[in-house]
Amino acid sequence: MKRCFISLAALAMVPGVAYAQSDTDQQSVTLQGNVASLCVLGAPSQSSIDLGQLVATSGTRVGRIAAIGDQHVTLPGSFCNFAGTALTVSSDAMLAADSSAVQPGFARAVNYTSSVDNWASTPPTVTTAATAGGGTPNATGTGGVEPLPKVADLDLSLSSFTVPSDALLVAGDYAGSVTITLGPAVSD
Repeated sequence: MKRCFISLAALAMVPGVAYAQSDTDQQSVTLQGNVASLCVLGAPSQSSIDLGQLVATSGTRVGRIAAIGDQHVTLPGSFCNFAGTALTVSSDAMLAADSSAVQPGFARAVNYTSSVDNWASTPPTVTTAATAGGGTPNATGTGGVEPLPKVADLDLSLSSFTVPSDALLVAGDYAGSVTITLGPAVSD
């Protein structure tokens, strides 16, 4: 018996005889990376809206705010690649460039409502409330929280153009602005 065992041991040392050995080897390399949280608003379909003549020039409302139709601006392909986002809309009333004090019965401010649809179930909506003299022209509103990553064409609507106390508007150029912000919902 001992002899047989020695013979097998000797045979195992002979070169070129293969036993459960492998002629390949294997290693793994892992890949890593990250994607930053990102929100992007599409370019507005109109970057400026010219409302033209703001007052009626004939009829029973001469000198008072004319009927101004709703205005719409699309921000196509807006997206956030993460959950828990919200839209905020900040609006500045349209004010006359001349900031001198207004006389009784006149105003230098045009208020309006801004709303941005097609993001969360509750859109941000805000109405400016500037005084006849142009004080407190800013207003901000935040919509509901979008619980998932999303891509959408946003619709900014501007409506309900009014003047404080339906006063006569002073002559001059008027300007206002709307700023839309898309990003993480802020919790209080």
